[in-house]
Amino acid sequence: MAAYRYCEAVTALQARNFSYGIRLLPEAKRYAMSALYALARRIDDIGDGDLPPERKAEQLARTRDLLDEIRSGSVDVDDTDPIKVALADAARRFPIPLGALDELIDGVQMDLKGAEYRTFEDLKVYCRCVAGSIGRLSIGVYGCEDPELGAEYADTLGLALQLTNILRDLREDALNGRTYLPTEDLVRFGCEQGFALPGPPIGADFTGLIAFEAARAQGCFEEGLRLLPMLDRRSRAATAAMAGIYHRLLGRIAADPESVLRGRVSLPGWEKAYVALSGLAGGRS
Repeated sequence: MAAYRYCEAVTALQARNFSYGIRLLPEAKRYAMSALYALARRIDDIGDGDLPPERKAEQLARTRDLLDEIRSGSVDVDDTDPIKVALADAARRFPIPLGALDELIDGVQMDLKGAEYRTFEDLKVYCRCVAGSIGRLSIGVYGCEDPELGAEYADTLGLALQLTNILRDLREDALNGRTYLPTEDLVRFGCEQGFALPGPPIGADFTGLIAFEAARAQGCFEEGLRLLPMLDRRSRAATAAMAGIYHRLLGRIAADPESVLRGRVSLPGWEKAYVALSGLAGGRS
C-alpha cells in the first residue's frame, strides 16, 4: 500500500533511533508501527513548528478529529492523507489503543502552555503522555502475553526514554526557554538558574544533578525492560534495539555529565546498528 510506504519513508528519514528497531519487525507490524510513528511525528512537528499558538491549537484539534474518523471506521482508502489511510488500516488489523495518541496531543498542549514541573510526579504525567503513550501503542501492535501488565512496563520504558531525552536536550531546551527537570531537583542541586551556559552554573552541583536523574532513568529502564520476555522474538528484538540505543546514550551522559552542555550527545550509526543486531540475537545493550 502506497500509504504505508509513505509512512515508512517518514520514519526512515526522521526517526533514526526508532527506525533501527522497527526494521526488525515482520512486514505487517513494521507497516503499523511506521503509521503510528508518522502521525506521532506530525503531532510533534505541530508543537515544535513556527506557527502562532492559535494555529497550532487548530492543527492539534484537527488531528483529534482525524483520530475520531479512524475510530468511527469512516476513512476511505482514497483519502488524500496517506498517514490517515495507513493508520486506519493498521487500526483494523491490530488492537491499537488510539486514545494514547490523544494523550500525546495532551502532552504537546502542555508544551504549548509552557507547563512547569514542580515534582517528579508532575513530570511523570508529561512523560507518560509524550513517551509512555508510544509504548502502549506499540504493545497494541506487538501483542503481549499479559497486555495489561505489558502496557505498564511499556509505559515505564517510555518514561526511561523520555528522561534520557530530557538529559540529552538539556542545554538546547534551556536556550529555548524550557527546563523539564523538576523544580525540586534543580533547587536541591543549586541549578535553578538554568543551563544556557558553556559550563555548569557557578556553585551548582551539576554532576550530582545529572547522576541523580540518570539513576532515576536507569531504574525506569530496569523496570520497563521486564516487558521483553512477554513479547514474541521479533517484537522483543525491536524493543530491545530501541531501548538499547537510548540506554547506551544514558550511559554516555552519566559518564560525562558536562557533555550535555557542549552539544547533543549521540551514538554513531555503526553503534546503533550493533545494538539493533544485539537485540535480534536476544541480548541487551
